Amino acid sequence: MVTVGERSVQVGGARQRTILALLLLSPGRIVPVDTLVDVVWNGRPPATARTQVAIVIAALRKAIKSEGVAEEVIATAHPGYLLRPDGHVLDTVTFSSLVAQAEEAVRTHRPADAARCYGEALALWRGPALAGVTGQLVEDEAARWEEVRINAYEAMTGVQLELGRHQLLLPELAAAVREHPLRERTRYHLILAQYRSGRRAEAMESFREARRQFIDELGMDPGPELQELHDAILRDDPSLAFEPPAEPAEGGEGAADALAARGRVVPSELPPDVPGFAGRGVELAALDTLVEGQGEGSRASTVGLITGVAGVGKTGLAVRWAHRVTEQYPDGRLFADLRGYDEHHAPTTSGDILSRFLRSLGVDSDDVPNGLEDRIALYRSVLAERRVLIVLDNVRTFAQIRPLLPGSGGSTVLVTSREQLEQLVTWPQRGRVHLGVLPEADAVELLGRIVGEARIQAAPGDSVRLAELCDRLPLALRIAAARLASKPHWTVRHLVTRLSDGRRRLDELSQGESQVRASFELSYRYLHKDAARLYRLLGLLGVPDFTTWVGAALLDGDVMDAERLIEHLVDAQFLEVVGVDATGQLRYRFQNLMRLYAEELAREEESEEERLAACDRVFRTCLTIAEEASRRESGGGSAGTADDGAARREMDSILLEELLAAPLEWFEAERLALVAVVEQAAELGLDDLAWHLVVSMEVLFESRNYLEDWRCCSEHALEAARTAGNLRGWAAMERKLGLVELRLRKLSESTARQETALALYTEAGDPLGRALVLSDLAFIDRIRGERDQGMERLREALPVFRTAGDRSSEAYALQNMAQFALDQGQPQVAVELSQDAVRVCESIKGDQHGLALATHRLASAHLALGQLEEAEGEFARVVEIVRGRSDLIGLAHALLGLGETRLQSGAVEAAERTFLEALDMARRTRSPMIEGQIRLSLGRAYGDRGDSEAGRAHIAEALAVFRRIGSPPWEEKAAAALQGLGEGSAQRT
Repeated sequence: MVTVGERSVQVGGARQRTILALLLLSPGRIVPVDTLVDVVWNGRPPATARTQVAIVIAALRKAIKSEGVAEEVIATAHPGYLLRPDGHVLDTVTFSSLVAQAEEAVRTHRPADAARCYGEALALWRGPALAGVTGQLVEDEAARWEEVRINAYEAMTGVQLELGRHQLLLPELAAAVREHPLRERTRYHLILAQYRSGRRAEAMESFREARRQFIDELGMDPGPELQELHDAILRDDPSLAFEPPAEPAEGGEGAADALAARGRVVPSELPPDVPGFAGRGVELAALDTLVEGQGEGSRASTVGLITGVAGVGKTGLAVRWAHRVTEQYPDGRLFADLRGYDEHHAPTTSGDILSRFLRSLGVDSDDVPNGLEDRIALYRSVLAERRVLIVLDNVRTFAQIRPLLPGSGGSTVLVTSREQLEQLVTWPQRGRVHLGVLPEADAVELLGRIVGEARIQAAPGDSVRLAELCDRLPLALRIAAARLASKPHWTVRHLVTRLSDGRRRLDELSQGESQVRASFELSYRYLHKDAARLYRLLGLLGVPDFTTWVGAALLDGDVMDAERLIEHLVDAQFLEVVGVDATGQLRYRFQNLMRLYAEELAREEESEEERLAACDRVFRTCLTIAEEASRRESGGGSAGTADDGAARREMDSILLEELLAAPLEWFEAERLALVAVVEQAAELGLDDLAWHLVVSMEVLFESRNYLEDWRCCSEHALEAARTAGNLRGWAAMERKLGLVELRLRKLSESTARQETALALYTEAGDPLGRALVLSDLAFIDRIRGERDQGMERLREALPVFRTAGDRSSEAYALQNMAQFALDQGQPQVAVELSQDAVRVCESIKGDQHGLALATHRLASAHLALGQLEEAEGEFARVVEIVRGRSDLIGLAHALLGLGETRLQSGAVEAAERTFLEALDMARRTRSPMIEGQIRLSLGRAYGDRGDSEAGRAHIAEALAVFRRIGSPPWEEKAAAALQGLGEGSAQRT
């Protein structure tokens, strides 16, 4: 309602009411036109929206001026409008002022004045706030003001009870409870008023009714205050009786004298303990050292700090611990919320807190000094002879709490903050506690305490999944649990399904009073603009973790600057440190909800062009590093294409050298991130980038036997290339998938993939690609025993490799031809072909992978000729090469060859040790074929040593492996060896 004197100003239409309401909610502050448009049309404005807003503003001005108001009440101020409150009375301002006066009266022990101010404030209400006005922002504000009104009413009834007006309060308290049955404070006041009015039975029935409603609707008992009131009524505790307020003490010669005259006051200001608290045993034990650190007769104050991301439960832990150690602080427990992250209030000043703390500690209001330094001095003097627990919640800067730290005495200060507060030195050191997310079991326990154990235990798998979707973050867990508790018809799986959609998860966890998004937003608004932008851009990446060069690529800047901003995000709890990877780089990651919020911000604040450009820079930097790592490991073999459409991004050479000191270790450290980049690049249609990256990663997939990763990446890149009509990329990925099938001994599937690749390369006019496929098909021919066809394919491919200058592929073809010669009983020809392959590999800088393969083939040829000394030397060289590359599967093959050589030379024990080491490597790579071959050889070694039982066991296991993977030739060899060992054993027996 708008009034001028006694007359009402007519405000017509829903739009006028909504726009006027928005201006009234922000008196003296500019409300942007975009905000007005968004609220009035609920995010779907017409093209003429801004014009229509201007028309509404003109109509409001006209209506106000028509009642004789000369000055301009609604002013135009870029980028919107503001309401000038000067000379005009706003109910919201008056209400807030009266409530503040009432709170001050309560602090200064003037209950009558407090009751009067609260009464005047509540009399301003003439119904629900902003009734009849629509729009999400207005409705949210209306809900907030309703909460403020109820809090003021509860505070007023508390004061009225202090004044002994319990009987007068009964009718309106009963009505208030019916309207808000789950407000514990209102229930408390009703039950206390009933008890003091001599209605003890009604008080007990009110408690039982409250307990039934809390269990039915929330799945939990009332809080500790109501429980304690119930217990006190049962024993007729004298403390419940009404006592008239004490008169203010007479002034003395000074604050200390007045305080001494009245005796020591023991404040107890801790909030109620957190219901449904779960876990945090280690953290509580660390905080216990704050008490232990004081010791008997200690004069030193202790200081603790709890840090962590928004919603991780810092306040809950502080309050839980404070209640646990109450008896250790006989002189009082003080609590203050410094509002370091409050969107509705400015941070509480240390001067205000000192004033309140001094009054709580018994200093008369008139004796509280005006100056900050004098307040600090008095505060520290009062605490000097006391043992008080001081909890300072939601601290943002050390400057906020420096004046609140005791100078001496046995008191303890416990601080909670989202910042690290490096200037705050905690003592003992273990008193600095950083909260992470809850362990899985504790997270599920927390759900059960709020939802009810039966519902959670009935769906254990879904409950674990729900905890993970909430990041095991206590705030998110409590919100999710409260939703389940309020909806008994929902199953746990139903809520899991709703939260599984990443695009909606923050919406689902940001309903009601507690909102995950809002808690993140309060921290985000305090970030430096550069750190905020990096945070947003990081949210665009689907990688599980990352290092500093990723941040530099996103910002198109320097790595050192990126590291500084990333560390800033770590300090502000937006990122967490994973650890140091094998290349010596620090790795960082998001919690999932934090990443979802970052992505949401990026889509709101960055243009599509900027988002795509940032991702593109990261992806192409990945390709630059991966290709160089592949070149260093394999000599830069052909990608199977005649030209290259994927642009690379230049990178600092010093950083590149640092990252690729051990190329395979870099691949290993970045494996999961690279897999995610391939998938994301493919989804964005960056087909050339995706398939080139898969080709570069082949050296990792092969050497560490990551077949599922290889398949997944190749399939994503293939789909992108096929969609784009990219024949070379399509062919390359068909070929890679054929190699995966070959590793799995699925020869038919592998052949089909390779033949598809061959047809695509032919259509694309790419002879080099065709030659690579022919080389792969030749390998399959060898397995099938089709030696003539395989050799013919290699003879066709070899001149193509030489013409193209693809030395690595040339060497690969030569050593495969050597293997065909071995299979055909021509070991001397195999030696010559292998020596050619070795010479080619030695001419290629960095082709250690090819050199190992060629040398292995040469060693096998020497072994076939019975040249055991030469064979052992070459196998030993292979072992040295692959061990230096951390090529585990290559090492298994090399050790198998070395063991076979030693076994043939009669060094049975040395062969046995070599086979056992090879078996360990094979198990680590989970490669059944090589494991079966090693077990077969190991069984023979045990048989030669006379341990036929162990020999048969290993050969039997090898036979089972060959049968499982479907390898008839090796199955026959194992069966024959098992039969031979059995016969030999029988003859010896």
